[in-house]
Amino acid sequence: MPVPANHSKPVRQSAKESAFNQIQQWIIDGTLLPGEKLNDSELAKSLGVSRTPVRESLQLLEAHGFVKMFPAKATQVTKIEREAINDLLPPLAALQSLSAELATDQLTEDHIFQLEQINDRFAQAIHSNNDYAALKVDEEFHQLIVDITNNNYIQTVLKSLQAHVRRHFFYNSIELTEKSIEEHRLIIEAMKNGNKDEAATVMKENWLRTLKEFK
Repeated sequence: MPVPANHSKPVRQSAKESAFNQIQQWIIDGTLLPGEKLNDSELAKSLGVSRTPVRESLQLLEAHGFVKMFPAKATQVTKIEREAINDLLPPLAALQSLSAELATDQLTEDHIFQLEQINDRFAQAIHSNNDYAALKVDEEFHQLIVDITNNNYIQTVLKSLQAHVRRHFFYNSIELTEKSIEEHRLIIEAMKNGNKDEAATVMKENWLRTLKEFK
């Protein structure tokens, strides 16, 4: 089970949190492949932690649907089903839409500036055909809106859903298009004008259009 040794190590996290985040990232980006058996001793050595936080992180990853644990047998990375995105994107779109609506009332000039700057970087990534960078910046755009809501419940659920989205985008080679640049601009404009319904509508369409194009 080859895993890299030169990964970045997060700071100010418990060993369990650090292990969870890193193993999840390896699963998302394909370092750990679907169906691959995981060895907690090897993972612990690579992460520079004991086996206990690795085992605890694997239990969390199972709860989040990234691994499957077979007691006294093995722990395997879950397979990724192409059709699962049909179940994943609609609830994510609904929560992102709600986030845009709730964030509108708490928007500041600084938030607007940040969103516009992020969308400019998103456009640069799209125009340079850098799909990976576009995905990361797109996630940054949506995450800022979620953060503005200051709603811990929405943040927690979306964090889990977003991790699965990244995995689907990676394995299914889903590409973000130039249409998203304009949709981001319309979301910012609607929020800036206090038009919560418009912001929510465009946000939802932004996510569901990805599903339509995927099909």
